[in-house]
Amino acid sequence: MNTLLQDLRYALRTLRKNLMMTSVIAVSLAIGIGANSAIFSVVDALLLRPLPYPEPDRLAAVWLHSPSLGILRDWPSPGEYIDIKKENHSFEQMALAQGRVFVLTGREQPERIFGARTQSSLLEMLGAKPLLGRLLLPEDDKPGKPDVAILTERVWRRLFNSDPAIVGKTIVLNGNPFIVAGVLQRSFMLNAEVMPTETPMDKMDILAPLPLGADAEKNRGDENYNIMVRLKPGVSVRQAQADLDVIASRIREKDKRDASFGMHVIGLQEQVVGDVRQALLVVLGSVGLVLLIACANVANLLLTRAASREKEVAIRTALGAAWPRLARQLLTESVLLALLGGGAGLLVAQLSLYVVRTMNPGNIPRLQDITINAAVLAFTLGVSVITGILFGVAPVWRAIKVDLNTSLKAGGRSGQSDGGLHLNRHSLRGLLVVSELTISLMLLIGAGLLIRSFVRLQNVPPGFTTDHVLTMEVAATGPKYRDKKPEVNFYKEVESRVAHLPGVVAEGTVSGLPLSGEVGWGGIDVEGYTPPPGQELQVDLRVASTDYFRTMEIPLRKGRFFNEDDTADKPQVVIIDEKFAERFWPGGDAIGKHVWRDPKKPFTIVGVVGVVKQYGLETDGKIAAYFPQAQRGGDRMFLAVRTSSEAARLSSAVVNQIHAIDPDVVVYGIRTMQDRLHDSLARQRFSSTMLGAFSAFALLLAAVGLYGVMSHLVSQGTHDIGVLVTLGAQPGNIIGLVVGQGMALAGIGVVLGLVGAAALTRVMASLLFGTSTTDAVTFAVVPVLLIIVALASTAIPAWRATSVDPMVALREE
Repeated sequence: MNTLLQDLRYALRTLRKNLMMTSVIAVSLAIGIGANSAIFSVVDALLLRPLPYPEPDRLAAVWLHSPSLGILRDWPSPGEYIDIKKENHSFEQMALAQGRVFVLTGREQPERIFGARTQSSLLEMLGAKPLLGRLLLPEDDKPGKPDVAILTERVWRRLFNSDPAIVGKTIVLNGNPFIVAGVLQRSFMLNAEVMPTETPMDKMDILAPLPLGADAEKNRGDENYNIMVRLKPGVSVRQAQADLDVIASRIREKDKRDASFGMHVIGLQEQVVGDVRQALLVVLGSVGLVLLIACANVANLLLTRAASREKEVAIRTALGAAWPRLARQLLTESVLLALLGGGAGLLVAQLSLYVVRTMNPGNIPRLQDITINAAVLAFTLGVSVITGILFGVAPVWRAIKVDLNTSLKAGGRSGQSDGGLHLNRHSLRGLLVVSELTISLMLLIGAGLLIRSFVRLQNVPPGFTTDHVLTMEVAATGPKYRDKKPEVNFYKEVESRVAHLPGVVAEGTVSGLPLSGEVGWGGIDVEGYTPPPGQELQVDLRVASTDYFRTMEIPLRKGRFFNEDDTADKPQVVIIDEKFAERFWPGGDAIGKHVWRDPKKPFTIVGVVGVVKQYGLETDGKIAAYFPQAQRGGDRMFLAVRTSSEAARLSSAVVNQIHAIDPDVVVYGIRTMQDRLHDSLARQRFSSTMLGAFSAFALLLAAVGLYGVMSHLVSQGTHDIGVLVTLGAQPGNIIGLVVGQGMALAGIGVVLGLVGAAALTRVMASLLFGTSTTDAVTFAVVPVLLIIVALASTAIPAWRATSVDPMVALREE
């Protein structure tokens, strides 16, 4: 222990004497270690830390799929839930649930609250505990019982002022009375990552019963529910999948479903993580490579410093110091440096998490809950120690190899010369620089691919115009809107009032606004088309008002838009998109043809409009059909308003007009279409920005490393330079010699980097859009950039070499 304390005190004195180098090293390590700690905190929260439920590895969800119909994941129906419950041998518990948007009224302002209708077994499955009152009970699952509501602690505190007497009170949700039966403990969490719903939701704050009637088994068309399950002890997801495959085959035969119809069970942890896993692993790998570059750079700096300490090491060795003692001393300095960098890295990690939250890529679950916890602290400590050992090995190895006779004979403070003006005498440093350049090139190519992909994605036409468009969601719920006519009249009045506001150019409503995350599709039949047995044509189904297409500037290809004559008492009409028309009437005319969901109620096609990117610029959606709102109704609609100036300025005026019609109507999600488009690209922007930032830092470190090696090469080769100048070498010859050796390192790094990038960028294929993992432009431009940076890093030491005075250099030697 005394020896260790002695080593620490000596290390601190040594680092304090070289404060500038210590600071440079600590900052480099802080950025490398801090970035790793920040990304690890995200990985720990999403991939390593179990979900906050009892035995979460046994929790799973059940989904439908029909790949031949383009349906890779679909919600089940009550009928399919009952079939699974009767026939499975794998599930200990099951629960059927459905996400709902509740509108709380009876207050000064109506409030929209996300929640779910669910069977009582869900709360038990998720280990929920009541803070007040009770949970849902099995008798609540029976039809005919009074509606009850379970509140989360969060909504109880925010909307009901933590009222201790809330249990037993009646609240009004969607115009109907609900008796508050209980309040959940604060630790309970249920959100759309755990239970994805058709309507994009945040945290679910109200849970109400979902009674199933006697005819629920016949309800097979309403595929809009979640099935949550707990596996029996010892049953794996794979075994449960085999069980489901048998049940799916029976349903496929009984219901005459598509031949590709099936069901799959997915572990809840996997469902929550979703498609973020690969992006996270790519980013984690990137910051790991940056840390390796930082280590190589620090090792180079320490090697330079070790060259100046060779005489000191030689004297201590001559006085009897064993090499393990010297190695321990040097490693203590390295680890202490790394710990300083790690401590500063925690501050960098906090800052990095703040930046990530600010950027909010949108696909990182529980982003606001990710913190620097004990696991992250342990990770940072471990990384710091390992990093210190990694970059400390090279100076230790050099110290062990010191030639005592040469070092003690050499004059001056520096000890023995470190060589001359040739890289083959500095092979270790050259190897470290080549490694830095190789990794930098790999990161730069990865970042270049993501950036080119992002640029191409931004240039994809969305099918509508986003400029000067204000959007919001409007929920007209409650008993007064149970019939279609009051709904239609309400939204018609909204459009009429908003149209008269100054600055409004056009306005319209739609059930599913593009880029809103709203999902809505269903089966449809087409005149003249007979689907294969057991298959059903799946179409995006949207309800739109008369002026919606003009408001969004969705182009009309053929026919007409909806007009005021398309009312409920007139023949039913529909507008289809161009992809729909080209599929069934290629080169022909779809106008006047018919489609239907009920053969007795066909819709006449009156118009063909352009294709809209409904779910994202990178996604090709299904073919789409639009139905007139006056004929179909709809209680929750999106209102779009095109303005002549900045759209956001009109939000208050528009909301005031809606509340003037009905103050109980809830208006939410007020955003411009530009904001929605911007947020739809958040994941791609996050990946390209993060990898771009890491690559820039890696390139900077590599440039500094190359500059350091070439500077040291020049300082140690003054004798060689003096001889060359004495023999008649011109400044151009000296510059060419130094730059040539620097470019040799860069050339090797480029070749190795290209090979490594070609292999590693394949894992990025799912993150790219319209860009190959071997994109020729990226693989051509990035090496040129690296060569330019390397040339700049070498030019300064090369220019300094020309100022060497040959008489002084030869006299010193």
